[in-house]
Amino acid sequence: MSEAGPRPPLPWAEIIAVGSELLVPPRLDTNSLFITDRLNECGIEVRAKAVVGDRRGDLEAMLRAALSRTGLVVLCGGLGPTDDDLTREAVAAVTGRALREDARILEGIRQRFAARGARMPEINRRQAMVPEGAEAIPNGFGTAPGLWLEHAGRVLLLLPGPPSELKPMIERVAAARLAPLAGGARVRRRVLRICGRTESEVDELAAPVYSRWLVGPLTISTTVLTSPAQVELHLSVRTADVEEAEVRLDAAAAELAALFGDDLFSRDGRALEEVVGQLLRDRGFRIGVAESCTGGLVSGRLTDVAGSSDYVGFNAVCYSNEAKTSVLGVPAALIGERGAVSEPVALAMADGIRNRAACDVGVGVTGIAGPTGGSDEKPVGTVVIAVTTADASIVRTYRFPAGRARVRQFAAQIALDLARRVLLGVEPGRAFVYTPPAVAGP
Repeated sequence: MSEAGPRPPLPWAEIIAVGSELLVPPRLDTNSLFITDRLNECGIEVRAKAVVGDRRGDLEAMLRAALSRTGLVVLCGGLGPTDDDLTREAVAAVTGRALREDARILEGIRQRFAARGARMPEINRRQAMVPEGAEAIPNGFGTAPGLWLEHAGRVLLLLPGPPSELKPMIERVAAARLAPLAGGARVRRRVLRICGRTESEVDELAAPVYSRWLVGPLTISTTVLTSPAQVELHLSVRTADVEEAEVRLDAAAAELAALFGDDLFSRDGRALEEVVGQLLRDRGFRIGVAESCTGGLVSGRLTDVAGSSDYVGFNAVCYSNEAKTSVLGVPAALIGERGAVSEPVALAMADGIRNRAACDVGVGVTGIAGPTGGSDEKPVGTVVIAVTTADASIVRTYRFPAGRARVRQFAAQIALDLARRVLLGVEPGRAFVYTPPAVAGP
């Protein structure tokens, strides 16, 4: 790639997360989410993200491809002192620039070690190597500086991998250096969240509406995303007229909200547990949760919200039948007659936790997460959820997609949504509801 050439139109960016540890299950690339949010605030849209391991050839190929498509490439990770930290070398090779040791960076690293009473290992000299023409971005929380490099009309931004170092660094360059690349434009968004309908149902209703927004001077881009028992509609506008964008997005969100009624639980991007928490707080209610197959997921989501001690009381994970009886007071005869996964038992669990916790709302969840334990009548994925108050109760049987983790995630989401609907006094959603066969008996 030559040095000459005009910078292509921004504001499109790509992100490359570097590190073999990001390619194994325990590790997630959360840096890209943070970078995307900050770039959007600057008016820069992210068109692609990628994760690459610590192989220089793979990284160089990915970087060349990104530079052929976009004007801004953000690389995070691979700036450490070890042999597998190859981002500097790959950038130098792709841009045809030599790596030079920066004496000021090297001295800063030495001083950082000295401040801790330690000697700088020789291996840390690698972090002072800079491609010719690159500008160092100070790192107040680690030894690896960031780098800003303009090349052939493109911009490369190199950031360290640890979030505690990356986040303040991108904040440092956002307003001063990234925002001007967007030419004064900003990206504004709305996130609508729906529970009680499938993705295909949501898109069937929404598509005729959002397709009209793709024409005109201020277009609205719409993305449909799905997760267990939840569908999201992401609306975005890129414009220099922020006030007009906010008005247009408000009108668009209102139009979609009218389509989905009570199934839409959030127009401002709040998670379901936040919505339920606010409803409880507004009414001065407390909630208790009795969980079996979800193993504490519902309780965990409720208590993830700051200030949830205002409305979360005594919760219980009662996995065994004995625990359902001894802790919640579910009659052993009822479990023996109807089975632990049944609507009467779920109701008894909800009432039991409500009484034991002396709270206003009780939630009971019981089911078969799998992969074993199912039957022809109650296959894996069968979950029964009940919500009760002093004045109302609701119970539903569901058939969720198989897979232990997925069943638990679906069940936790639906349990929170049923609580929301009981608090609002509205009908439950239709998705995943299953009517169990009638059982003879009193």
